[in-house]
Amino acid sequence: MSRPRNPQALLTPTMRGVLDRIARAGHPPMHALTPVQARAAYAAGSGVLELPSQALVRVESFTVPARDGFDIPVRLYAPAGGALPVLVYFHGGGFTIGSVATHDGLCRRLSHLAQCAVLSVDYRLAPEFKFPTAHEDAWDAVQWVAREGKNHGLDGTRLAVGGDSAGGTLSAACAIEARDAGLPLALQLLFYPGCAGHQDTESHRTFAKGFVLDEAQITYFFNQYVRTPADRDDWRFAPLDGKTASGDVADLSGVAPAWIGLAECDPLVDEGVAYADRLRMAGVPVDLEIYRGVVHEFIKMGRAIPEAQRAHADAARALKESFAA
Repeated sequence: MSRPRNPQALLTPTMRGVLDRIARAGHPPMHALTPVQARAAYAAGSGVLELPSQALVRVESFTVPARDGFDIPVRLYAPAGGALPVLVYFHGGGFTIGSVATHDGLCRRLSHLAQCAVLSVDYRLAPEFKFPTAHEDAWDAVQWVAREGKNHGLDGTRLAVGGDSAGGTLSAACAIEARDAGLPLALQLLFYPGCAGHQDTESHRTFAKGFVLDEAQITYFFNQYVRTPADRDDWRFAPLDGKTASGDVADLSGVAPAWIGLAECDPLVDEGVAYADRLRMAGVPVDLEIYRGVVHEFIKMGRAIPEAQRAHADAARALKESFAA
């Protein structure tokens, strides 16, 4: 992907204005904070640029069981009663920050626009819980919906997975798990997912600093989550190029169709494009959208960034079409 010498020139004027305001605020970089401080800082700013909260018929919090007996907190959003198709959603945050609360506005909006239930999953975070705990919590939640969702007004036969950033990683890996388990998924909905085990693409170099998600921050998050460097080469961490126990790159044939929404000015954009290409080569239907001139995290900036509202609408349309198929 060809890029100008000055990558700032790619930004839309509105996006550049948002980044200028962030820089003037003078907050310490995320990687300079402890994980607890980083979570608090992210939570404090997570709703500043969000659209007004969408009212829904049902918003319920409860827990679902993990394989080790832990009760995973979840929040269910539904625009109506009855048995609804469901998107199991995993928030972003580098496996270290973020929560159901920080992504409440986004999940409400997707539920409303797609007219489906959304089950947002508060999987366990690093460094308290290292790889592969987040993946296992995510997959346990998906299996719970398929098995028990009908008791909560969810149609487990019309099931999708989705997430942003690290949540996109979890979604892509769950789509592979679902294929292997014979659990049909309607869609994997991936907002700028982390797909690769190593930060070695051109976009990681081009957008390394000054585009919300800095390389130092990515390294910080990954170092919280992985147990050893070898974890970076596990397909559950890196669905693009990670290996299975047999040493082979994960097979993607037969996984759920994908809708992938990427930000042009994002360190992760090249690996997102590469993942879309690998899916297509495996015969998987892919709808790839690259939102020009915006950065990582833009989908949570709908009050300021028009591309966020367009991405919400595009994702909701993909959900509706996949559930109707």
